[in-house]
Amino acid sequence: MVSIEWSKLRRGAAAASVVLAACSSVPLRESPPPAPPLPAPAAQAPAGLPGDALLHPRARWVPVPWSELPGWGDDRALQAWPALQRGCEKPASAWIFVCAQARGYAPPDDAALRDWFAQRLQPYRVEAHDGEAQGLATGYFEPLVDAARAPREGFRVPLYAPPADLVTRKPYWTRQQLDTLPAAQAALRGREIAYVADPLDALLLQVQGSGRLRLVDANGAPRVVRLAFSGHNDQAYKSVGRWLIEQGELKAAEASWPAIRDWAKRNPKRVNELLWSNPRVVFFREEPLPDTSLGPRGAQGVPLTPGRSVAVDAQSVPYGTPLWLDTTEPLTSTPLRRLVLAQDTGSAIVGAVRVDYFWGWGADAEAQAGRMKQPLRVWALWPK
Repeated sequence: MVSIEWSKLRRGAAAASVVLAACSSVPLRESPPPAPPLPAPAAQAPAGLPGDALLHPRARWVPVPWSELPGWGDDRALQAWPALQRGCEKPASAWIFVCAQARGYAPPDDAALRDWFAQRLQPYRVEAHDGEAQGLATGYFEPLVDAARAPREGFRVPLYAPPADLVTRKPYWTRQQLDTLPAAQAALRGREIAYVADPLDALLLQVQGSGRLRLVDANGAPRVVRLAFSGHNDQAYKSVGRWLIEQGELKAAEASWPAIRDWAKRNPKRVNELLWSNPRVVFFREEPLPDTSLGPRGAQGVPLTPGRSVAVDAQSVPYGTPLWLDTTEPLTSTPLRRLVLAQDTGSAIVGAVRVDYFWGWGADAEAQAGRMKQPLRVWALWPK
């Protein structure tokens, strides 16, 4: 779900999750197991709220007219329809009837889809319990990294499947121990999935929790596979960006992914020190990639859709909920207002008005995700 805890991909020249996760507000994205849909929120409100306001452990939803949603009539809403239908594969109980209707409907255009929503859904302004309706939007992505099946010149850094003794040793070896202790190294022998060129590429994949590998098969043809999260060593996550700041090597405003890579090039003898500052190691499993247009599975258990799926705090917004976002493009004041689906989560995604926007994969997605830290307002659309 620039986040840090579960799935995502591509090396490149943007401020990325590794840094932002601990230096700002980006999530640790090692993937949790798909969670069951949350029940419909209880329709109870404290004194001073409308009687039909909905409460959640970390948020309250206040009913509003459709006219309150800024830019609602301007979005290409049809682009979100496939994401909603995928979410309807695992609907919350309140959505069963609406999802049954969605499966039999093919909206002809954006206006027709907005009318369909208006007939069935009620918009709610999402707020904190104290009434605060302003929050934060960050971004995440799925890394895409060149790799080789066997070690060779330029590809010497292994990515591992879970070792056989992972479930019996708690906590497991740290990153430094896995790199230096013979007994720890022996546990990883034979668990190599592929090899990448740069230890920071491996770290980025581990921080994002998943990603795509671009390989060349035995016939010389390019092939892309997905690495999915398959466990970790039960050690605490530590941000390498934060470590560089604490070492006085970077200022907080400079702690971007390109800056980390640049520091590593200038300080090759300290790269292991940098890597070992984060004791957590993530293990993967390889999955086929039959549809390259879809992202990894989010916490709802359905594939993420670039630009239309977001990660949320599940204690504020149930998975599968359509949301209207009012935020801005990264590092600009250009409005970013669109219909998205709450389909993922992340350890740093906490609070009522908080989303992590899935940008997709590749260099552009990494660049956008790495720069995104924007003001946010959110409306939830819920069955009447």
